[in-house]
Amino acid sequence: MKIIKNGIFYENPVFVLLLGLCSTLAITTKFENAYLMGICVTFVLIGSNVIISLIRRWIPDNVKTPVFILIIATLVTIIELIVKNYANDVYEVFGIYLPLIVVNCIILGRAIVVASKQNVGYSALDGLGIGLGYTLAIMLIALIREVFGSNTITLMDSISSLTGYRAIYHVFPENFIPISFLVSPAGAFLTLGILMGVFNSIRKRRTT
Repeated sequence: MKIIKNGIFYENPVFVLLLGLCSTLAITTKFENAYLMGICVTFVLIGSNVIISLIRRWIPDNVKTPVFILIIATLVTIIELIVKNYANDVYEVFGIYLPLIVVNCIILGRAIVVASKQNVGYSALDGLGIGLGYTLAIMLIALIREVFGSNTITLMDSISSLTGYRAIYHVFPENFIPISFLVSPAGAFLTLGILMGVFNSIRKRRTT
């Protein structure tokens, strides 16, 4: 539990380590996009950490990074094929940001810092904790951007062809004027900056 808590609070990849910000800023215009991307990244984190931890003793030091990237790329390709075949609308929404998980600094960073040095159990929990931290962070950013920027919260839209349900809700009364600036790239930076400040302020109070 301590390892998972560490990934969510003390080493949160978005608010503390400032990693994976490209996808964070790009796909958080809708709440649905955020939790789906979070699921994909968490799967790759856990899978790559476990595999690397299992074979770490047999990987020569001079080829560690290429081997790690190959493992991560294989897992991302599996996810990409699954999403493309079973949820093509999601695949279209994510666009280039789905294959770009391969070069997400969060995943390679945990492979080098944790999975290449720790046992399988620890590495799996670290992947889960960091994945949850990333997912919760981008879900919070997306929630604020969509609710105040579009006056909606999208739970199921792109995956409606897969689930058979479509769930998009209006949050405020019809006379509410959305702050459309929030769904722009500049709005993404502003939301991230404010949340980062709040998160780190709370984190520092908890550690003192």
